[in-house]
Amino acid sequence: MKAYKVLEVKQSVFAANDKEANELRLNLKEKGVFLLNLMSSPGSGKTTTLQRTIEALKDEMKIGIMEADIDSEVDAQTISDTGVKAIQLHTGGMCHLDAAMTKQGLEGLEIDEIDLAVLENVGNLVCPAEFDTGSSKNAMILSVPEGHDKPLKYPLMFSICDVVLINKIDVLPYFDFDMEKCREYVHMRNPQAKVIPICARTGEGMDEWYDWLRHEVQNWKKK
Repeated sequence: MKAYKVLEVKQSVFAANDKEANELRLNLKEKGVFLLNLMSSPGSGKTTTLQRTIEALKDEMKIGIMEADIDSEVDAQTISDTGVKAIQLHTGGMCHLDAAMTKQGLEGLEIDEIDLAVLENVGNLVCPAEFDTGSSKNAMILSVPEGHDKPLKYPLMFSICDVVLINKIDVLPYFDFDMEKCREYVHMRNPQAKVIPICARTGEGMDEWYDWLRHEVQNWKKK
């Protein structure tokens, strides 16, 4: 007979977080606030994509941005230069945000005055995918230099995302990146995921992304 107990702490943590995330989502729904959780590896182009998105949509809706990083305030400063409200969230060494952290960030944004809140999650393809932030939708960016096989290597990330932006398509001629295989691998993980090739730097493909986001924000407010 064992002289000790085994406690499934991770399972307990996830269960508690899921409960808080669902409560947060319901609260956002009541307020008509759409929360987008944006994830990717470092250097994939999250901040550049956000800058372009803000410029395209800021006259149509009130936008607030939460920049999550282990340290530094570089991204928050960059986003604040666009004229929208931005706050920096320091995770204290953690490689993800959970529902409680997201809730704190939303309080800092004063969400009663926001239509679209975007959480730019910590750059990582593993930890952020494990924690429900309470978001309305999940999006992730995969850049061409990272390779088309990432959906095979990081299945959870791709399985939870509603839309996958394939960024930096301007450098496709210089990398061994197969767009059709990438689509196939994404849909192996999540048949419902929308795949949108873009170049945040040049603007190519971005209109399709803007249209998707507009539609989702409008639908969120209607339901």
